[in-house]
Amino acid sequence: MGKLIINSYAEFEEHVGKELGVSDYHKITQEQINQFADATLDYQWIHVDTKRAKKESPYAATIAHGYLSISVLPYLWDQVIEVHNITMLVNYGIESLKFGQPVVVDSEVRIKTTLKSLINLRGTAKAEVEVVMEIKDSKKPAYKGVIIFLYQFK
Repeated sequence: MGKLIINSYAEFEEHVGKELGVSDYHKITQEQINQFADATLDYQWIHVDTKRAKKESPYAATIAHGYLSISVLPYLWDQVIEVHNITMLVNYGIESLKFGQPVVVDSEVRIKTTLKSLINLRGTAKAEVEVVMEIKDSKKPAYKGVIIFLYQFK
């Protein structure tokens, strides 16, 4: 299915209640986990100590930081939608995000998105997007939540 192209508020509004799209899969590697640990100073062993995790973790491997799985959202979102004729896009908030299960190292994740609502706030479009991060070959998602973006159309 290609990337959804939106050119105006009116076009965006046509998608309320509908699936916007699904991203490609992205593999979460140990290198990415380690770089995230460096950026956030979160070196909990379950994320970075591969030998200990192999022995002591219930997953027999390291797992991605929960916030790492959220942090790849903009990268995956960019694969789903392209909004033209805007002067600004702001990540406005996250509502009711719940983690379903950890992302084990070398798992592949993707997002499935639905436009829950779109509200015109004096020329700024407030888009509430339901996001499910799926883990390849798993029935349970990594997380589900509602992400809020503000789009300022020209």
